[in-house]
Amino acid sequence: MTLKIWLQAILLICGVFFKASGAFVGINIGTDVSNLPSAVDIVGILKAQQITHVRLFDADAHMLNALSNTGIEVMVSVTNEEVLGIGELPSTAAAWVNKNVAAYVPSTNITAIAVGSEVLTSIPHAAPILVPAMNNLYKALLASNLNYQVKISTPHSMDIIPRSFPPSTATFNATSNSTIFQILQFLKNTKSYYMLNAYPYYEYVKSNGIFPLEYALFKPLPPVKQIVDPNTLFHYNSMFDALVDAAYNSIAALNFSGIPIVVTETGWPSFGGSKEPDATAENAETYNSNLIRRVSNDSGPPSQPTIPINTYIYELFNEDKRPGPVSERNWGVLFTNGTAVYDVSLSDSDSLGANSSTAFCIARPGADESSLRDGLNWACGPGQANCAAIQKGQPCYSPNTVQNHASYAYNDYYQKMRSSGGTCDFGGTASLTTADPSYGSCRFIGSGNSSMGGLFPPAALGPIGPSSGSSTSIVLRFGRVVAVVALLVLLDLNLRNIL
Repeated sequence: MTLKIWLQAILLICGVFFKASGAFVGINIGTDVSNLPSAVDIVGILKAQQITHVRLFDADAHMLNALSNTGIEVMVSVTNEEVLGIGELPSTAAAWVNKNVAAYVPSTNITAIAVGSEVLTSIPHAAPILVPAMNNLYKALLASNLNYQVKISTPHSMDIIPRSFPPSTATFNATSNSTIFQILQFLKNTKSYYMLNAYPYYEYVKSNGIFPLEYALFKPLPPVKQIVDPNTLFHYNSMFDALVDAAYNSIAALNFSGIPIVVTETGWPSFGGSKEPDATAENAETYNSNLIRRVSNDSGPPSQPTIPINTYIYELFNEDKRPGPVSERNWGVLFTNGTAVYDVSLSDSDSLGANSSTAFCIARPGADESSLRDGLNWACGPGQANCAAIQKGQPCYSPNTVQNHASYAYNDYYQKMRSSGGTCDFGGTASLTTADPSYGSCRFIGSGNSSMGGLFPPAALGPIGPSSGSSTSIVLRFGRVVAVVALLVLLDLNLRNIL
């Protein structure tokens, strides 16, 4: 075997031993946006919000490069337009994997490929080619020795389940059964997961008042409004759980089990037209805040209580260039300058600004790079910020961008000088946030109880993140070391036998 393959094996084993437990909340990043920030600025926003998982609707090279060395788990996507070619020719699939996955790992943490988006309902004529496309991509991953690191699946809308309530009787659309059976067989064989786009907003609107709004928003229901499956007597506290259970029961109806569900899209629009009265910022804030709390408790729906529901919120920014109703352009949780559309934290900590006592000074996303460089030089010079952590080889050096380094220097200056009048301005290139921008082993001053920025890993404030030195972390690190040592011993033995 080649050195590259051995290194990939080592990385895989380290990942298996060191992977954090618990459900995560990720984010979808759409690009139909006027004045879309640069890839580097978007990654800066992700880090500031402690987002650990992202889903891209394509495999944009700028984003994949910017996500390098961040540790953020990335789901890349084959567009619907690409599915046909990949399904027809294995060589096309191999070229796609080589260009969009193998070229970036392991520095960019790509962990999944979403093949198309709601293909069975949005382009049903392509259904016969969907499973061949998934198979061709898997064979390409296998050839690159990436089949264990990168999972393959395809996102489905709830429309392929004609009647989702009661969940216990839910089944897939009979006309799609053959394709869905093949998809489930593929997921089972490759130990992958079912990708579900679940939108209580749409289901609530379609129900015409049958279900209460509180049920769609994760709000407590009074006794007279309890939602109960009459067959199982399971109580459903949220429509979200009922939709996930409807998918689990549809899978079971085709005699499959052990295939976990990941919700690849969910959310709530913050603004709508005159005929969309429930698309409000208040409802969007309520839905996403409660969703994050729900997912973070690490439990599954009533029929699968031990399987956490990993979830991606739709979406990071308002895609103002999208066609359709007004609500279609208002699903974003942040404006493109990184400020919140409404009061919500994308980690499992308390809502942004509501219960936070610490403010961090970071470089403003989209700020002029020349001005940021001037601010960085001033902070590390006359401003007397301690910039040792952003030097090459130190914890906060990567990603090596002006945006990232300026954020660290600005915050170091601000935390030390604010009591004596220091401000977070830097010529308009800085802004305050209550989201801890710490990442990986880079700790910003003001984070937790630390006063030594950049020297300690952050506490696990996000959906998934490394521990700040607990006994669990030590055990995981020890296991990681043992795994590497064991592999190296095996390598040495194999080489001795060969020689």
